Parts: sequence; structure tokens; C-alpha cells
Amino acid sequence: MENLVIIGSGCAGATAAIYAARAGFSPLVLEGNVPGGQITTTSVVENFPGFPDGVDGFSLTYSMHQQAEKFGARFEFDAVDSVDFSGTVKKLNLISGKTLEAKAVIVATGATPRFLGVPGEKEFFGGNGVSTCATCDGAFYKDKEIAVIGGGDTAAEEAQFLTRFASKVYLVHRRDKLRASEIMVSRVMNNPKIVPVLNAVVERILGGDNGKVRALVVKDKLSGEEREIALSGIFVAIGHEPDTKFLKGALPMDDDGTLRTEGETGVKTAIPGVFVAGDCADRHYRQAITAAGTGARAGIEAGRFLEG
Repeated sequence: MENLVIIGSGCAGATAAIYAARAGFSPLVLEGNVPGGQITTTSVVENFPGFPDGVDGFSLTYSMHQQAEKFGARFEFDAVDSVDFSGTVKKLNLISGKTLEAKAVIVATGATPRFLGVPGEKEFFGGNGVSTCATCDGAFYKDKEIAVIGGGDTAAEEAQFLTRFASKVYLVHRRDKLRASEIMVSRVMNNPKIVPVLNAVVERILGGDNGKVRALVVKDKLSGEEREIALSGIFVAIGHEPDTKFLKGALPMDDDGTLRTEGETGVKTAIPGVFVAGDCADRHYRQAITAAGTGARAGIEAGRFLEG
């Protein structure tokens, strides 16, 4: 039986592994379908403390991986298919067919951004002009024209944030009015740098000879006409899906799959011995550093649970 199994190997899971390993619990980390998490698709991370020149996402999480291994953590390339948290012993059924038993579990599975599914989106994602994180990548577009896709509060907030850098921000939404809260709509409409493009559906993303985004093609839903908007960057802000489907019925979660926590630590669940960390329980920040912070808390709390 394992002392502690950590599901997920991104910033949250790897940091939890460092803390738990240093405490002597020799955690087993299941790397999941995307070893290192979503941040490995980011070419340059400029807002993680300690890297004044930035660091690529893969190198960041791989360094965490090595640090955790140094203290006794073990990593295994596998993912969880289903769980049974009903008893004192936690059971995890893996995709490989194995079943693990553990005294404690940390869920750090992250969240996957929703994509539009249009031509060019995946091709230019990750450093070539398509992003899902304004906080992460906004500074790369100083004095450039960009677009935000979406109509909710997240899209409105990201458009507002990006005006700190960009010369113009097109806010593209498929309906005739934004879904964002009244105050956010007011801010967007009164910002001279934001140009709403409503009743517009994204058809495709075009690239230039340099291999980066050069334009966005949208279709007017009323007239059916297409038009090309020249720009340098596109931020897709249509939501995230927490990677928690395999936990449905086993842990309390919101309708969108975000895991619920209890108590002041922010990492305990309703099930004793089961903790959460990172984006799977965070609908507000979804940053590498905040994921690492909750990973540290989860590692500490799991250690206290095991000692008790």
C-alpha cells in the first residue's frame, strides 16, 4: 500500500511531491496524459518567480520533477480511470489495468482550456500567436493589435487586461451582446482600445511566412459575409474544463467539474485523506505559481494527515 498517491504532475502535483517527499512519505506521482501539465505547451513563462529571463514550461516542470525525485518521490506514466474513496483505504483503478491502494491521495489533475476547433488554432497555439492566458502572454504583444474570443466575464476581463499592452483589442463574440456582467460590459464598451465584434463566428486563423498568426477570419452571422482582421495574437477565452470527470460521484464538485474544498486550508475535501491542488479546484487564477502554492499546502496537509 502507498502512503500517498498524487494524481497529476504539473506545478501543483510536482510541488506537492517535493513537500511530501522531503517529509519522508515517498509519494507516487501519476503523470497522467500530459506529463508536466498544460504549462509544458508554453514556450516562455515570464511570471514564475526566480526566472528573470523566463523559462519554458517543460523545463520548469521537469526541474520540479527532478527535485521531487531527489527527495524520494516516484513518478509513473499512468492515469486514473476511476476511484473508490468510500473506505479508509483509497483505491485507484488505472488506465493500465492496475489498481493502487493508498492511505492518502492528492488530486492535482489541472484544467484544460476550451478551444474553438477552427483551422489554424492548434497550429499556432503555444508561442506562435494563439494563447489561452492573457496574464501569461499579454506582455508579448506590446503595441500590437490582438483579439480576444468570448463574451463572458473572463473574456471581458482578459480584454481589459490586454489593453495594458496592445494598441487595439478586438473582442469577438458570436452573439449580439456580451454575456458578461453589467459592470464588465460597461468597462469594455467604454474602453477606447477595445473594439467589440459581435454576431461574429471565427472561421479560421491565418499565419504569415514567419510561422506566426497574421490574421483572424470571422463570419457575420446575419449577413453571412466573411472578413479578415489583421492582427498578431489571439486569446481564446471561452472557459476551462477541470480534468475531474473520473471523480464524478466520488468527490463533491460544482456543475462545471471544479472540485470543492472545505476549511481554511483550501486543499481539504469532504473525504478525509483526499486533498486537491491546482487548477482542478481553482476557477479564479489558474497560474503556475498559484498551482505550486496549493501543491505545497496539499503536500503539507497530506503529511499531517499521515502522521496523525
